[in-house]
Amino acid sequence: MYVHQQRLGSEEVQELRREGGRFLKELREKQGLSQRQLASLVGAEYYTFISQLETGRGRVPPDRYRLWADALGVDAKDFVKSLMRFYDPLTFDILFSD
Repeated sequence: MYVHQQRLGSEEVQELRREGGRFLKELREKQGLSQRQLASLVGAEYYTFISQLETGRGRVPPDRYRLWADALGVDAKDFVKSLMRFYDPLTFDILFSD
Protein backbone atom coordinates (compact mmCIF):
# COMPACT_ATOMS: atom_id res chain seq x y z
CA MET A 1 0.00 0.00 0.00
CA TYR A 2 1.31 3.44 -0.92
CA VAL A 3 1.23 6.10 1.76
CA HIS A 4 1.76 9.63 0.49
CA GLN A 5 4.41 11.41 2.47
CA GLN A 6 4.67 15.18 2.29
CA ARG A 7 8.17 16.33 1.52
CA LEU A 8 7.61 19.59 3.29
CA GLY A 9 8.79 19.98 6.85
CA SER A 10 6.24 18.90 9.39
CA GLU A 11 5.74 22.48 10.62
CA GLU A 12 5.01 23.56 7.04
CA VAL A 13 2.51 20.74 6.69
CA GLN A 14 0.81 21.71 9.96
CA GLU A 15 0.55 25.35 8.90
CA LEU A 16 -1.01 24.34 5.58
CA ARG A 17 -3.52 22.15 7.46
CA ARG A 18 -4.39 25.07 9.75
CA GLU A 19 -4.91 27.29 6.70
CA GLY A 20 -7.12 24.58 5.21
CA GLY A 21 -9.08 24.49 8.45
CA ARG A 22 -9.62 28.24 8.34
CA PHE A 23 -10.78 27.88 4.73
CA LEU A 24 -13.35 25.25 5.75
CA LYS A 25 -14.55 27.31 8.71
CA GLU A 26 -14.98 30.37 6.53
CA LEU A 27 -17.09 28.42 4.03
CA ARG A 28 -19.21 26.93 6.83
CA GLU A 29 -19.83 30.29 8.44
CA LYS A 30 -20.65 31.85 5.06
CA GLN A 31 -23.44 29.27 4.75
CA GLY A 32 -24.65 30.08 8.27
CA LEU A 33 -24.08 26.52 9.45
CA SER A 34 -23.06 25.36 12.89
CA GLN A 35 -20.54 22.58 13.22
CA ARG A 36 -23.37 20.24 14.21
CA GLN A 37 -25.40 21.17 11.14
CA LEU A 38 -22.46 20.64 8.80
CA ALA A 39 -21.65 17.32 10.45
CA SER A 40 -25.19 16.20 9.81
CA LEU A 41 -25.10 17.33 6.17
CA VAL A 42 -21.84 15.52 5.41
CA GLY A 43 -22.65 12.37 7.38
CA ALA A 44 -20.04 12.86 10.09
CA GLU A 45 -20.91 10.84 13.17
CA TYR A 46 -19.65 13.53 15.56
CA TYR A 47 -19.63 17.29 15.16
CA THR A 48 -16.23 17.31 16.83
CA PHE A 49 -14.87 15.96 13.55
CA ILE A 50 -15.70 19.34 12.00
CA SER A 51 -13.89 21.08 14.84
CA GLN A 52 -10.83 18.91 14.30
CA LEU A 53 -10.72 19.73 10.59
CA GLU A 54 -11.18 23.43 11.25
CA THR A 55 -8.16 23.43 13.56
CA GLY A 56 -6.02 21.58 11.02
CA ARG A 57 -6.14 18.15 12.63
CA GLY A 58 -7.33 15.92 9.84
CA ARG A 59 -8.53 16.03 6.27
CA VAL A 60 -11.83 15.94 4.48
CA PRO A 61 -12.16 12.34 3.25
CA PRO A 62 -11.78 12.29 -0.56
CA ASP A 63 -14.84 10.08 -0.99
CA ARG A 64 -16.88 12.90 0.59
CA TYR A 65 -15.59 15.87 -1.43
CA ARG A 66 -18.80 16.31 -3.46
CA LEU A 67 -20.97 15.99 -0.37
CA TRP A 68 -18.91 18.64 1.42
CA ALA A 69 -18.93 20.97 -1.59
CA ASP A 70 -22.72 20.69 -1.84
CA ALA A 71 -23.17 21.29 1.90
CA LEU A 72 -20.90 24.34 1.75
CA GLY A 73 -22.56 25.72 -1.38
CA VAL A 74 -19.47 25.67 -3.58
CA ASP A 75 -18.49 24.10 -6.89
CA ALA A 76 -16.96 20.67 -6.30
CA LYS A 77 -14.06 21.23 -8.69
CA ASP A 78 -13.14 24.55 -7.06
CA PHE A 79 -13.49 23.00 -3.61
CA VAL A 80 -11.16 20.10 -4.39
CA LYS A 81 -8.65 22.42 -6.06
CA SER A 82 -8.61 24.58 -2.93
CA LEU A 83 -8.22 21.58 -0.64
CA MET A 84 -5.38 20.25 -2.76
CA ARG A 85 -3.50 23.49 -2.12
CA PHE A 86 -3.59 22.68 1.61
CA TYR A 87 -3.51 18.87 1.60
CA ASP A 88 -1.19 18.12 -1.32
CA PRO A 89 0.76 21.26 -2.19
CA LEU A 90 3.35 19.44 -4.29
CA THR A 91 0.74 18.04 -6.68
CA PHE A 92 -1.11 21.36 -6.63
CA ASP A 93 2.08 23.15 -7.67
CA ILE A 94 2.72 20.72 -10.55
CA LEU A 95 -0.82 21.04 -11.85
CA PHE A 96 -1.53 24.72 -11.36
CA SER A 97 1.67 26.76 -11.16
CA ASP A 98 2.78 28.81 -14.12
